[in-house]
Amino acid sequence: MSSIKVVGGEQLKGEVKIQGSKNAALPILAATILNKGINRLCNCPKILDVFHMIKILEDLGCKTLWEGDTLVVDTSSPISTIVSEDYVRKMRCSILFLGALLGRCKEVTIAYPGGCSIGDRPIDYHLDAFKKMNVLLDEEEGSNLIRCKATCILGSDIFLKSPSVGATQNIILAAVRSNGVTRIFNAAREPEVSELCNYLIAAGAKIIGTGSDRLEVEGVSYLHDVSFTLSPDRIVAGTYMTAIATAHGEAILRDAPWWQLESVIAVLRRVGCNIETTKDYLKICSYKKLNAINLIKTQPYPGFPTDMQSQIMTVLCLADGKSTIVENIFESRFQNSEELKKMGAEIVIETEEKRAIIRGVDQLYGTIVEAHDLRGGAALVTAGLAANGTTLICNSNYVERGYEDICRDLSYLGAKIGYYSESILYLGA
Repeated sequence: MSSIKVVGGEQLKGEVKIQGSKNAALPILAATILNKGINRLCNCPKILDVFHMIKILEDLGCKTLWEGDTLVVDTSSPISTIVSEDYVRKMRCSILFLGALLGRCKEVTIAYPGGCSIGDRPIDYHLDAFKKMNVLLDEEEGSNLIRCKATCILGSDIFLKSPSVGATQNIILAAVRSNGVTRIFNAAREPEVSELCNYLIAAGAKIIGTGSDRLEVEGVSYLHDVSFTLSPDRIVAGTYMTAIATAHGEAILRDAPWWQLESVIAVLRRVGCNIETTKDYLKICSYKKLNAINLIKTQPYPGFPTDMQSQIMTVLCLADGKSTIVENIFESRFQNSEELKKMGAEIVIETEEKRAIIRGVDQLYGTIVEAHDLRGGAALVTAGLAANGTTLICNSNYVERGYEDICRDLSYLGAKIGYYSESILYLGA
C-alpha cells in the first residue's frame, strides 16, 4: 500500500494549474449512459474514482478511450442493467448508475454503495423519489442488492427533506428521459449539480432552474452526442489554498474556480491570508501568524463545504487561539483529528454536539499518520508541509481518489514531497 512522504518546513512559492473537477466528472460519467452514442469529456481528471467509474462503464458494455485529457465514452452498444457489486463497494458515487440505468433501460440491479468511511449516508431520498416516479423496488431481506424496474418513468413532484447532492443528481438522471415533467424542490445547489445539468442540456435535455433549489426536468425521448469541458476542481483549489496558509508563502492557482469558493476564501481571509482573484487565476499569500476563528459550520452550498472541513482544521491547528468547527453533514469527518493529535495538535471532539474544539499550537511535528478518507488524507499532507521533520501519510490511495498528483503539484510550489513504498521513493518533479 502506497504512502506519501513529506519533509516539512519549506515555504511554498510558485504556480500550479488546477485539475478538472472530480465531483463533476463522476455524475457526468454515469450520465453518458443516457445517450446512445459518443460523449467527449474534456479536462477530465485522471484520478482513481474516475478510473473506477470507467471500469463500471466498460463492465456494462460501454467503450472508453483517453485522448490526452479528454475521455471519450462510447455508449452506443447495448448495455447490461446489472452493476457489479465489487465495483460499487469501492465508491459511493456508483449509486448514480441507479438513476442513469433507470433512465435508459427502465431497470437496474445494483448493490448499496461504499466509499470513504465518513459516516452513514443512506439513500432513502433516492429510493423514495423513484417510487414516486413509478419505479418498483425490490430489496430482498438479508441482501445487499437493490432491484428497480419500471414500465415507464413518470414525471413527479419531489420534495427533498434536505438538499442531498446525490439524491438530486439521481433524480435528474432518471427524469431526463422520462414521460412528463419532474420538479425537484429543495434541490442541492452545489456546482457539481449545475455541471451535470449543463452537460445534459448540451446533450439535448430540457432542464430549468440550474443553480437554484428548484429544478424542473422535462423528459425527452433521446439525447445526442456531446463534447463537454469539465470545470476545474474547487476542492483541489481549496486544498492547495490551505497548504499555502499552513506552510506560508505565496502562490498562483491557475484556473481556480474562485467564484465557487467564496465561503472558503472568506474563512482564509479571516485566518490572515491575502487573496486576489481574476478570471484566470487566484493568488494567495500567507506570511504572518494565523488567526483563530470562533466558529465554522459546514453547510450545503453555498455554505462552507464539508469537503474542506478537514483541511481547514489543519490550518486552525496552527492558529493563534481557540477555534470551533461544527460538522453538520457527515458525522465521522472528525476522525482525522486523532492523526493530527499524533503530530502535536490540541483538539477535543464533542461527539454529541458534532463539534471540534481546536487550540492552536506553535508547531506540528512529523510522524507516521494514516489517511482514513480522501479529504482527511489531503489535510494530513497539508499538515506535513508545515510540520517540523518528516511525515509519512499511509493509505495514500485515498488521496489518489481525488487528486491527480498531489505530490507533483505541491512540488511545483517547492514542497519536499513524494510517493513512498518500501522499495521506492518518488519525489515530485
